[in-house]
Amino acid sequence: MKPETLAGLLYRSTALLTSLPWPWLRALADALAWVWRRLDARESKVARRNLQLTYAELLPSQRDELHRRILRTTARQAFETLRFWTRPPADNLARLRERHGEARYDAALASGKGVIVVAPHFGNWELLNQWLSSRGPIAIVYNPPDSKVGDAFLLRVRGADNIRQVRAEGPAVRQLWKTLKDGGAVGILPDQQPKLGDGVFAPFFGVQALTMTLVSRLAERTGAIVLFAWCERTGADLEFALRVEPAPDGIADSDPVAAATALNAMIERIARRDPAQYQWTYKRYGARPPGSGEPNPYKEQTPA
Repeated sequence: MKPETLAGLLYRSTALLTSLPWPWLRALADALAWVWRRLDARESKVARRNLQLTYAELLPSQRDELHRRILRTTARQAFETLRFWTRPPADNLARLRERHGEARYDAALASGKGVIVVAPHFGNWELLNQWLSSRGPIAIVYNPPDSKVGDAFLLRVRGADNIRQVRAEGPAVRQLWKTLKDGGAVGILPDQQPKLGDGVFAPFFGVQALTMTLVSRLAERTGAIVLFAWCERTGADLEFALRVEPAPDGIADSDPVAAATALNAMIERIARRDPAQYQWTYKRYGARPPGSGEPNPYKEQTPA
């Protein structure tokens, strides 16, 4: 059976699941978070290790409570996303109870200089994608999953009329450069660990993290306007606030380490708004600086 056919079946199954009332889906998400924590699943282990690295100043009891909140929020985010993927974008965008910086984005897009939207893994970035596509065409960079079915599924659920998905591979930079030079918009998730040749080490929550240079390279070479954007939960179920803010000074610095430092500082500021809404289940610090002798913090070390 073709991947596209299987992806269609997966989509219909997902739509059936997300037709359930949100309180039921929330309960399923909370049960999933409980299982992760109870079994100390991968999500639980990674989140705990990240908190040890980035929030060392907290008491163990405080980190444990934050760990619990992160797992619950992560599970709910997954079910939210499935729901957003299988419902009309107009219905989803009605969940944006607050919109801050919307005019800033529209003005940047109208300037003709090109717009780079930097969207950290905070809140619900899939809802942000739908808002961006409602303002006009945008090219979204994504890392395709290993599964052809998974890739076909993503292409379908993110396939709004104004969204062009660009695989994070060799030709991607040329496609993004052309889009920006033509005055278009591109969206980039900036806090995934790149390959060693595509990034530099810069501090993130006080720990050196391999950080992409794609944002700074595009900004420096095209002169595009760089904006940070995210959709954060406001506290109530399925209610969000859109925020669009200008990038900090240094984001397009010709020194890649300086630019990466500015990038990470802004992501950290956003993540600290509500740490439970940030994707702490991702192995952000797996690569260590060459020559540092530091072990991969996510691998269990054999005692000497």
